[in-house]
Amino acid sequence: MTALDLSSPVAVVGTGTMGQGIAQVALVAGHPVRLYDAVPGRAAEAADAIGARLDRLVEKERLTAAERDAARARLLPVGELAGLADCALVVEAVLERLDAKQELFRALEDVVSDDCLLATNTSSLSVTAIGGALRLPGRFVGLHFFNPAPLLPLVEVVSGFATDAACAARAHETARAWGKTPVACADTPGFLVNRIARPFYAEAFTVYESRGADPATVDAVLRESGGFRMGAFELTDLIGQDVNESVTHSVWRSFFQDVRFTPSLVQRRLVESGRLGRKSGRGWYDYGEGAGRPEPHTAGPAEAPAYVVAGGDLGPASDLLALIREAGIEVREAEEDHGARLVLPGGGRLVLADGRTSAEFRDVVHFDLALDYRTATRVALSHAPHTSPVAVAEATGLFQALGKKVSVIGDVPGMIVARTVARIIDLAVDAVAQGVATEEDVDTAMRLGVNYPLGPFEWSRRLGRGWAGSLLAELHGVDRSGRYAPSLALHRYACSTDQREDTP
Repeated sequence: MTALDLSSPVAVVGTGTMGQGIAQVALVAGHPVRLYDAVPGRAAEAADAIGARLDRLVEKERLTAAERDAARARLLPVGELAGLADCALVVEAVLERLDAKQELFRALEDVVSDDCLLATNTSSLSVTAIGGALRLPGRFVGLHFFNPAPLLPLVEVVSGFATDAACAARAHETARAWGKTPVACADTPGFLVNRIARPFYAEAFTVYESRGADPATVDAVLRESGGFRMGAFELTDLIGQDVNESVTHSVWRSFFQDVRFTPSLVQRRLVESGRLGRKSGRGWYDYGEGAGRPEPHTAGPAEAPAYVVAGGDLGPASDLLALIREAGIEVREAEEDHGARLVLPGGGRLVLADGRTSAEFRDVVHFDLALDYRTATRVALSHAPHTSPVAVAEATGLFQALGKKVSVIGDVPGMIVARTVARIIDLAVDAVAQGVATEEDVDTAMRLGVNYPLGPFEWSRRLGRGWAGSLLAELHGVDRSGRYAPSLALHRYACSTDQREDTP
């Protein structure tokens, strides 16, 4: 299936920020574009705003003056839906209300031809439900652009229950021809990005609610150890606490209040208090004039141990041994295998976060997962109240000797990065198992849609197929709410190796 011909007019209904952005994308790609808005005069205002953006592109030498003039000539605001009759694609970007969208598309069906593609840019409503009101639901598809549409490359192409495969393919290839990176997904709550990204926020809030760490420390660990572009607290402040919470509630309700998507009470209180983030001047952080940014907890200097004893396979943390040797610290081999750990001179044991608490053991200090221990600039440690101060000091000194800042947090099972990544992997594997998308499209969506350093399946291959399931099983043993119970899909995924039992 090929993309729409550039001579085919494209319409955008709804001329807010997103509608204008989508119109600009289609216009710059070479299509004639029609703009319609139910509010009189608003389409003409949007056309002027798009023209101003085109001027700025010329100033930045991203468009020539001739290209700008040709694009302006192809842009036409219209005052009635009848002005969209010759369009080959209509993209809707109006109010996120099911009845409003259904009414609009029923009206459009009376205007456009039967082979015109109809698309919604909804981010939270069911594509199937919107299309269910149509006479020809097979030509209806979701085209979910990310804001700002002219800059962000990802487009989720969402097939509703009745969407014809050929129509979805035409929409997919059209988005690609517009210079976007389309990913195909079935109609599921949150689609791909908003479904799979929920743990990134939820686990950060949970660590905070359990008094494991303050927002600045959680954000610093996610960035400097996990490799995420932004931490969860600063990102939700940027998005808007009300917007982020609304998406979480939408996904939770759509999954019939599945405990895996439970909203955060502390975020609810933030919204109720009007602390919505940057746009209100205060959210998790204060953005008022002269307000300082809180510093993450960083441990003071500690003396490095003279040696460590390495036992077992450190798995995702195996690179640490080379770093320890490069720092001039002796690495001794354990005489007996007592599991994957580093034993410190004082007898304390360093164990990679595995979903268990340090309270379960004597003198165990857990350390968090890092995207890359060589390039990470911060590592989080956790320990129980009864852990000896010597073990904590030696663990702190060890990572400081490797050039890392150290954040000591509360005894949180799974810590910060590890629990977050494990849950993201679980939701991704579950989505693929349900036929929502391919592994490749999931990874692409999460890298481009929310700037994750790795896609969930890339992460899983690096960590090992069984890693996420093992950590979540331990977390489930501590928290029986069901939130951390590994999905059946994750269990099957972990077993899909050559290391299966020959007999039951």
